Amino acid sequence: MRPISDHLKEDLTILFVGFNPSIRSGELGHHYANPNNRFWKILFEAGLTSRKYEAAEDAKLLEIGYGFTNIVERPTKAADEITKEEYKEGREVLKRKIKQYKPKVVCFVGKGVYQQYSGRKVAAWGKQPESVVPGVIDFVAPSSSGLVRMKVDEIIAIYKQLTEFILK
Repeated sequence: MRPISDHLKEDLTILFVGFNPSIRSGELGHHYANPNNRFWKILFEAGLTSRKYEAAEDAKLLEIGYGFTNIVERPTKAADEITKEEYKEGREVLKRKIKQYKPKVVCFVGKGVYQQYSGRKVAAWGKQPESVVPGVIDFVAPSSSGLVRMKVDEIIAIYKQLTEFILK
C-alpha cells in the first residue's frame, strides 16, 4: 500500500502530525479516513473549523492554514507495527519538513508521536516549553483514534487550546 500525500505549504498556521496512516486512509488516500477516527469532529467541536469536514476534503484545509503529514508514511493497522528504523528515519524527514515549511504550530496528534519525534520521555498536553525546531511551537494533543480511552470532551478541550494560535 502506498503512502498518502502530505498536504503542506509554507507558513501554515497548524501542521497536524500523526503516527502514520491507517489502512483505511491508505486505501482512500486521505488523512484520518477511518470512520472510527474522531479527528474531523474534534476539529469542528474545538472551534478550529467552521464545519465538520470529511476526510476526502483534507486538502481543502490548506486554504485555512492547516496541513497534514505523519512521522511514518507506511499505512498500518496499528501504530505498534511501526519499526524503530521507520521512526528514526521518519523523525529526520519530519524535522526537515518543519524547517522547510515553517508552520506556526506543529500539533502532534498523539503523545507518542511527539515522544518519537522529540526523543523526550515526558510531555504534557498542550504547548511544549521548548520546541525541537526553533521558532515553531510544538503542541501535544491526544490521538483522535477511537481506541483512545479519554473522554471526547477532554480531548476537545485540549484541541481548543490551539484556537489561541489561529487568532493571532
